[in-house]
Amino acid sequence: MSASLFPSSELFLIAGPCQLEDDTLNLRVAETLARLAEQVPGGVIFKASFDKANRSNVDGVRGPGLEAGLAALDRVRAASGLPILTDVHEAAQCAAAADVVDVLQIPAFLCRQTDLLVAAGATGKAVNVKKGQWMHPEGMTGAVRKVEAGAALAGRERGPLAVTERGTFFGYGDLVVDMRAFARMRAACGVPVIFDATHSVQQPGRGQGGASGGAREFIPPLTFAAVASGAQGLFLETHPNPDVAPSDGPNMIPLHDLSALVQRAVDIWDRATRR
Repeated sequence: MSASLFPSSELFLIAGPCQLEDDTLNLRVAETLARLAEQVPGGVIFKASFDKANRSNVDGVRGPGLEAGLAALDRVRAASGLPILTDVHEAAQCAAAADVVDVLQIPAFLCRQTDLLVAAGATGKAVNVKKGQWMHPEGMTGAVRKVEAGAALAGRERGPLAVTERGTFFGYGDLVVDMRAFARMRAACGVPVIFDATHSVQQPGRGQGGASGGAREFIPPLTFAAVASGAQGLFLETHPNPDVAPSDGPNMIPLHDLSALVQRAVDIWDRATRR
């Protein structure tokens, strides 16, 4: 797997719906991202989850599951030509997911789960580990070393590796982003650092019925600040109509607003890296 999935010298984008829906929606988003890829110097990776295993409520919609979800992601790859990322929640899911996708993502709440990190590294695929909302930037070195250990134990060369900042808990039900974290995490971990702009405005437990809420209006300014502060990649969940999305709608950016946001972020990246 090419390290160009997470280039350190060009801004790249991970984007897609929070969870997989029907083929019509999945492919609509993927086709938009494939067109947008021409304007993103480091390329675009399509993301969607086959299972949202950490929903706030027991009756929350979780997605199609492993088998059906991987089949849907395979159809997205065939139609769009984009590399694919999905979350894994259990060590047993890693090998099956690695047969289909290009990037395995470790959710923030699971960034210290040793067996999961080792299993992801053992696949040899690219791995993106989200920083837990309770962790300081330097604490992510442990997650990186576990992924590396998994590759070594499997006798494989480690695949591309990145870590993602998504904010730190600020009181109850809100997150705050420390713009110093990008430089600190990059120095500590030695891998590209991504900014999850959409989950950074999530408000856990503050939505209707105890679901997660969000402050979508702050996605653009935080995105631009993060790029200027050293983020090397962006993670943006998007949906044609976030208000009817089955999960994370309040903190997703509408699909029709994505292109303008990304183009401005690329311009800021160019200006910041020319300093």
